[in-house]
Amino acid sequence: MNGYVGITDFEWYSFLSSRPQWEEVNFWQPSAHGLLDPPAGMPFFFKLRSEHGSPIVGFGFFSWRTRLPAWMAWETFGEGNGAPDRSSMLSRISRLRKDQKIDLTGKYEIGCLVIADPVFFPKALWVTPPVDWPLSVQRGKGYDVSTGEGQRIYQECQARALDLRGVSVIGQLGASIAHEKLAERYGTPGVTRPRLGQGGFRVAVADVYGRMCAISTEHSLPALEAAHIRPYAEGGGHDISNGLFLRADIHRLFDQGFVTVTPDYQFHVSRRLKDEYENGHVYYELEKKIRRSGGIHVPKDPANRPAPELLRWHSLEKFVA
Repeated sequence: MNGYVGITDFEWYSFLSSRPQWEEVNFWQPSAHGLLDPPAGMPFFFKLRSEHGSPIVGFGFFSWRTRLPAWMAWETFGEGNGAPDRSSMLSRISRLRKDQKIDLTGKYEIGCLVIADPVFFPKALWVTPPVDWPLSVQRGKGYDVSTGEGQRIYQECQARALDLRGVSVIGQLGASIAHEKLAERYGTPGVTRPRLGQGGFRVAVADVYGRMCAISTEHSLPALEAAHIRPYAEGGGHDISNGLFLRADIHRLFDQGFVTVTPDYQFHVSRRLKDEYENGHVYYELEKKIRRSGGIHVPKDPANRPAPELLRWHSLEKFVA
């Protein structure tokens, strides 16, 4: 099983390590070109540059890769980008891109690797970098984590994660249970895709729908949002099969039950939208259009399409017919 040692800057590490535990972070690169395409669940190690001694300062597990306008990366991951605010992040990107002028619009694309369950080590627990690290490598390098230096850094990172996260868990569960649960989490990499967080869910749903609204086919990204079919607060997960990519107004109507999507991918609008608001003409027209076309736009890969049981739940539990 391979892992990847990615080079990052001290500011990114310093900010993220000073905050509480993260569900996911965005390991971004200032250019969208040459973006790494690792397998889901691959261990991903964070390594500082040579001016800081090149230590490995944390790790996590790769979850999703994408290219995003910088403004959308900030809106999606916020402080999980390793910056306190949007202007700080965009200024850092411009500096790394060696732009002559800082572009605070963020309309250009950057590369994004979503890293799940990240752990950041304090300086006293930094891990010695691979002894065979080539000086010519500027971005990162893959390692087999089952042998040699790859195995060493992975085992040392696991041990530090157990030390750091075991403290708080031990107080609640007892040492043996805590160690067993944490060892299970950090034992074998790459078996399953790590769970997506809120940010990962948003970009994954956007990508599998081709960044196009499933209902209206609108392509304007600022107007589009990833919707949970079954809300997260009501037991729904951050799973692609629990998502629809929708125009913001349709998303709000969907959440309030004025529109729904049935298991056969038909779009329905409640009569109550007209009764209560004396409007809704555009949505009734969309309903007719989708009926004529045979159904809403769904991802090509059946594995990424909305789960029928979740659509059925929304139609029965949320839709106000």
